[in-house]
Amino acid sequence: MKITLVEESPYRFRIEQRDQMRAPGVVFASKELLPQAAGDKALEQVANVATLPGIVRASFAMPDVHWGYGFPIGGVAATDTAHGGVVSPGGVGFDISCGVRLLAAGIDREALDHHRMQRLMDILDTTIPRGMGRGGLWKPSGTEEMDDLLIGGARYAVEHGHGVPRDLDRCEDFGVLEGAAPGQVSTRAVARGLHQVGSLGSGNHFL
Repeated sequence: MKITLVEESPYRFRIEQRDQMRAPGVVFASKELLPQAAGDKALEQVANVATLPGIVRASFAMPDVHWGYGFPIGGVAATDTAHGGVVSPGGVGFDISCGVRLLAAGIDREALDHHRMQRLMDILDTTIPRGMGRGGLWKPSGTEEMDDLLIGGARYAVEHGHGVPRDLDRCEDFGVLEGAAPGQVSTRAVARGLHQVGSLGSGNHFL
């Protein structure tokens, strides 16, 4: 599919609605951040997301947009269930095995007025550890234990008291993939990761 971008501003581009698209595509990025790699189909995926039933307003892409599976990484869309829309954790796109969880709260939307919502967000902000600066809940003893964690995945974490067995039932391949090769991970990545284990992560991770 040939994608034509209409520049609406230096940091906002539009993919016009056409064919099966039910809404336009909107990309927030500078020209330099737009997908450049040969074969990167991220913008085509933005257009594909716009074909979803019940899509509201537009299929959006953030500045980190790049090719994912189904949705592009950095893709955002809302759907209206009253018009055939769905809620799908797959909508985040899959990149480097980022975890996806959906938690339901036992409270009606009407009870969360602006003040309560702001207070809830402040509590989440101060409670949840995240990536660089804030650090993780688990401090591996060093690179050797980090290698064990990279090989054992979530199963290793549960075995060491960071989680419960039923958590693994909700993980792809029960939290560990065969064939992990810690030696292929750069020393810089390991050094950064040592301080982020058990956190939300950094970069484009969000809650």
